[in-house]
Amino acid sequence: MTAPLPWLAPFRDSPFEGQVLVPGSKSLTNRVLILAALADGPSVLTRPLGSRDTNLMLAALTALGATIERDGTTWTVTPSAWDRTEATEVDCGLAGTVMRFVPAVAAIGRAPVTFDGDEHARVRPMGTTIATLRDLGVEIDDGGRGALPFTVHGAGQVVGGQLEIDASASSQFVSALLLAGSHFDKGLELRHVGTALPSMPHVDMTVAELRRRGVHVETDGPNSWYVHPGPIGALDVEIEPDLSNAGVFIAAALVTGGSVRIRNWPEKTDQAGDAWRTIAPAFGGTADRDGADLVFRAGATLNGVELDLHDVGELTPVIAAIAALSGGPSSLTGIAHLRGHETDRLKAIVTEVNRLGGDAEELADGLLIRPRPLRGGTFHTYDDHRMAHAGVVLGLRVPELFVENVVTTVKTYPNFAPVWERLMMKNT
Repeated sequence: MTAPLPWLAPFRDSPFEGQVLVPGSKSLTNRVLILAALADGPSVLTRPLGSRDTNLMLAALTALGATIERDGTTWTVTPSAWDRTEATEVDCGLAGTVMRFVPAVAAIGRAPVTFDGDEHARVRPMGTTIATLRDLGVEIDDGGRGALPFTVHGAGQVVGGQLEIDASASSQFVSALLLAGSHFDKGLELRHVGTALPSMPHVDMTVAELRRRGVHVETDGPNSWYVHPGPIGALDVEIEPDLSNAGVFIAAALVTGGSVRIRNWPEKTDQAGDAWRTIAPAFGGTADRDGADLVFRAGATLNGVELDLHDVGELTPVIAAIAALSGGPSSLTGIAHLRGHETDRLKAIVTEVNRLGGDAEELADGLLIRPRPLRGGTFHTYDDHRMAHAGVVLGLRVPELFVENVVTTVKTYPNFAPVWERLMMKNT
């Protein structure tokens, strides 16, 4: 198949003023889908995200025996009976939530389930998933690779009990086990023993969703969880807007000196993207609630920043793009774990910003960005939706900037490119 031609990112020489209703949260949708497939009855999801990552999760859970009926913005999930014995396969694509969450679910069943994905998925860190499931007595055949592809041989039960894990590379390793833990015979007493756990809001989201469904989860500090054995209650839910995806529109307001209204911003949420309420002011902007919405406005100047993004690393590419257009140097730290995301995001950001004439440097645990005038060219995405978002933000202020493979944004935001083009070309 011929690769699509690079896409000319819209350029603006006037402030962007607009309002946006972003699609549902990918992180929440995929967690809710897992819990619905494990529940004690059918669940209805309203306004879930329909994207590549969530479609991969739908296909994975269907392969494990769940039934999912889609009717527009309403999905009904009927749990699996977990009695299938025939071998099946799961395509993970490049979705970390599929490759890390679903193996623990497959271990509960009786069928051999083979997991594989895109080419780059085979180099993503998976050794922790494989090792921890083996520690729980699950048979896994990975050919000694510690990576995709591998086969989980479910035995119809997982004993559970005490388990130590080093999840320093990704909090998804913790969430995966917590989501399935109540179905283990003894539940799960999980303890993280590595360096500081990244992306804690995602773990908090997992625990909150379990508790909403009646699962008894005890926590002892930031590194210890006890999921009691028991049923997961069926629950009808409405999915929150994806606040991480809102970040690209907030960035548009900041770098053009404009404003944006993000509709239906939750009053309280465990999403990492909620950090934009403090990140925008760090750059000199403002974030103010207006009814159900949050309105972000640029300040008189776009400041450089010093930010520890350890808990919200997924926001880094867009933040780095803002920093490259700011009025002073920026230091983004606490994000060494981004080297194991869809691509090595630290290396990718430095490569692409410097390719355009910028001055970005990798640190041991982050990035140092010194703003310089940027020139047009091609911004490579590495099949990473967050890198594509960074590219289009730069394109607002850099003429003749082409974004390679902008369609990779379908991973979490269907139709992103036409939506972005329509909004950014309006009233220019």
